[in-house]
Amino acid sequence: MKFSISREALLRPLSLVAGVVERRQTLPVLSNVLLIAGGDGLALTGTDLEVELIGHAELDSLEAAGSTTVPARKLMDICRSLPEGAMISLALEEGRAVLRSGRSRFTLSTLPAAEFPNIEQSKHDAELTLPRGVLKRLIDATGFAMAQQDVRYYLNGMLFELVSGVVRVVATDGHRLAVSESSAGVEFDGSQKLILPRKGVLELGRLLDDSDAPITLVLGPNHLRARTGGYVFTSKLIDGKFPDYERVVPKGGDKKIIAERSELRQMLSRTAILSNEKYRGVRLYLEEGNLRVQANNPEQEEAEENVTVDYQGASLEIGFNVGYLVDVLNVIGTDRVLITLSDANSSALLEAVFEGDQETPATLGSKYVVMPMRL
Repeated sequence: MKFSISREALLRPLSLVAGVVERRQTLPVLSNVLLIAGGDGLALTGTDLEVELIGHAELDSLEAAGSTTVPARKLMDICRSLPEGAMISLALEEGRAVLRSGRSRFTLSTLPAAEFPNIEQSKHDAELTLPRGVLKRLIDATGFAMAQQDVRYYLNGMLFELVSGVVRVVATDGHRLAVSESSAGVEFDGSQKLILPRKGVLELGRLLDDSDAPITLVLGPNHLRARTGGYVFTSKLIDGKFPDYERVVPKGGDKKIIAERSELRQMLSRTAILSNEKYRGVRLYLEEGNLRVQANNPEQEEAEENVTVDYQGASLEIGFNVGYLVDVLNVIGTDRVLITLSDANSSALLEAVFEGDQETPATLGSKYVVMPMRL
């Protein structure tokens, strides 16, 4: 194997593919990236046996086709450290990968390409294509609510639900819930639910941008495969039953508050400075036209803020984890937010408020539920 390629052509696919590779691996070959050089360019593959990503790069010249695996992080660090516009030649010599650029020379260890595992193709149940920007907005609107290391393993991921021409994504960690859906150009018969693991969600998100370029999702019983812009992403699915999230969304709340989103977010962020570092609890006192927020901590320090809100109704005192509220306000894309409450023991429902002259985005809408705290 021997080829030449520009630094920039190699660096982007390599950095995306290397992101899949875990630093600590049980199998040494899983720390490597698979390189296959041929007439149609260079294919780069990284995997951790759960998630696999294949990238593609154009070669400047190919002297000998072939394949090998080299340490992913070391190859990426070498490419990053080379000057912009540098040309890289890589050749297999006596079982080692020799990389040359200008007056630099690096010799890397290799492992045979035959040892590199691949996630087997499984039969697929459905396929749909939607704009990358739509999928990115769906993931950005909900990803923060995924659990990280919950014993309820099915919460450590994101639910994708496809039903009657709508793509809906749901994430929850048991304390808060985020739901977002879109109908943008999606034609889909039947219904299907699948849970993509947290790492799969994060790596898929790195492939996405705000463009209208298409991404094709191939849904199987055990895998999700995505194809876009020269990349093929595959992730195993979580085998489990996602909770019935619709039961969690509060209905019939009689206290509706409309607030300026950025003003409310800044106020909560300031108050959070003096909240208990472990529990992050703040008290909300709701009264006509005003929302008062208080926080204190074991050091007897206190913060109090007031913000004008659009509300007429009975007063209410309720506690929340301030971080959960700020996370929601960070992803709502409108100037104003609607908060629906019923009593001190019921969850809050937060939604975007679309003004008359505001264009509704391709996403049909998002709902956020935050459970209250006892303070």
